Amino acid sequence: MTRLGVNVDHVATVRQARMIDIPDPVEAALLAEQAGAEVITVHLREDRRHIQEQDVARLRQRLTAALNLEMAGTPEMTRQALTLKPDDACLVPERREELTTEGGLDVVAHAKQLRDVVSRLRDAGIRVSLFVDPDLKQLEASREMGADAVEIHTGSYANAGGARLERELEAVRRGAALAAGMGLEVHGGHGLNAANVAPIAAIGEIVELNIGHSIVARSIMVGMVQAVTEMKALIAEADRTGH
Repeated sequence: MTRLGVNVDHVATVRQARMIDIPDPVEAALLAEQAGAEVITVHLREDRRHIQEQDVARLRQRLTAALNLEMAGTPEMTRQALTLKPDDACLVPERREELTTEGGLDVVAHAKQLRDVVSRLRDAGIRVSLFVDPDLKQLEASREMGADAVEIHTGSYANAGGARLERELEAVRRGAALAAGMGLEVHGGHGLNAANVAPIAAIGEIVELNIGHSIVARSIMVGMVQAVTEMKALIAEADRTGH
């Protein structure tokens, strides 16, 4: 069964618009957990545009589900992770001017820096994944530096249409198979929603999907429990039928 990780960053985005206490991303995470989310994901960005350190600390105290911290591979974020002690850390690229993460991490270009970060996190008992495009060189570099998992960037698939859609889906399938063949656990995420999640969830090698914006957006209309329940059902159906 494919695990669902619910990213609650954009609950915090709404809160930060007024710089007050509501809506509370921790409350949203607990509701997502109640609805069956196996993982709660948050991205502690360097500019703190949504999730704050205290959110992560409170989640660490209150969650039963696994806590997955998305983070840049910088000294500051590494110190934060070693203090906050999430179950998992997913290293992602980060640019201050971007609206959301744009593409996978260039593990090949930043191998030396990332190898040290991966080693320090794993030595602290934190499982490490790298957010990468489904590219052979990036997957090989991820394995070589000792990552436990890779999260394949599905944004190119999510944004594609027409003939390109099938090409992008095939790239994710191929990347997932390559990663699993290297002994890496395979996750997927970015841009997934109710309309496009099934073909990704049907990929047998992918054991976890991290989905945020579309679930939070749906929760505005129907509530977090219903939004997570709906996504869980779509993933379960894709698991069952293979498409």
